[in-house]
Amino acid sequence: VNRSVTKKKGTIRGMHYQIPPHAETKMIRCTKGEVYDVIVDMRRDSPTFLKWHAEVLSAKNRRMMYAPEGFAHGFQTLKKDCEMLYFHTELFSKKSERLLRYNDPMVGIKWKLRPTEMSEKDKNYHLLTPDFKGVEL
Repeated sequence: VNRSVTKKKGTIRGMHYQIPPHAETKMIRCTKGEVYDVIVDMRRDSPTFLKWHAEVLSAKNRRMMYAPEGFAHGFQTLKKDCEMLYFHTELFSKKSERLLRYNDPMVGIKWKLRPTEMSEKDKNYHLLTPDFKGVEL
């Protein structure tokens, strides 16, 4: 179980996932504030490969996002002072960690707000190339 706190509206965190043998399923809930929560299918040979889905999660609506193994996950804060709670099926593994850049043109995520802040790692991660075949689970 992990908890994150994000202070500034418009902040993007993600898009993160892990590959086997540490591929993980996540259940995500916003416990304070409101976020635009996004998942992207990174699974090789999936009919929804590189397609994204988003939902607004908030303390008020109490919705949760399910991110299966092989899906990248991230969010953008729609209000200031947001808290997120994550339930993972695996521990973090630096060796298995992968990222998808928030603005990768091969995916085309439409964020709700202009990004205000993000980590250097998330902002500068390399873009996918046409030879990217996806994650094999």
